[in-house]
Amino acid sequence: MFEILKSFESKFGSLKKKGLRIEGLTMIDPKRKKHVINITKPFLFDNRLLPKTYEGLDIKSKIEGGLPEEFKIEKEALIKEYIWAPSKFEKYVDRCSEDIKKQFGNPAMSRKEMLDALAFGNFEDHIKKSTALMLEGKIPAFKLN
Repeated sequence: MFEILKSFESKFGSLKKKGLRIEGLTMIDPKRKKHVINITKPFLFDNRLLPKTYEGLDIKSKIEGGLPEEFKIEKEALIKEYIWAPSKFEKYVDRCSEDIKKQFGNPAMSRKEMLDALAFGNFEDHIKKSTALMLEGKIPAFKLN
């Protein structure tokens, strides 16, 4: 299993320049002996550069550092408001597109590309998954733009 981690580090280690930190392996389910690769990254990170899984291990990521104002909510509001609501990504991209393009070094980046980069790799998938979770009652209701 450590060979998988070493392989992941050699393949994606260059992303450390962009703020990626590879934390290591963690067992998340002792009964099934399920492990994940833990990473930490800044909010403003192109998630399209990382896979969701690597050689059979899920990638579990945490955001390090502050969040833009669109994503900041009071702790008491967490049960009433979904922090990763798709509309928040849209508002942030609409407000800060020039900064995002500059951070990612791509002045020709489209709105869709920015949304995909920030919303876990694929914005449309994020909308579908979030809507399904909302309808199942697993996350607070949110409005789509």
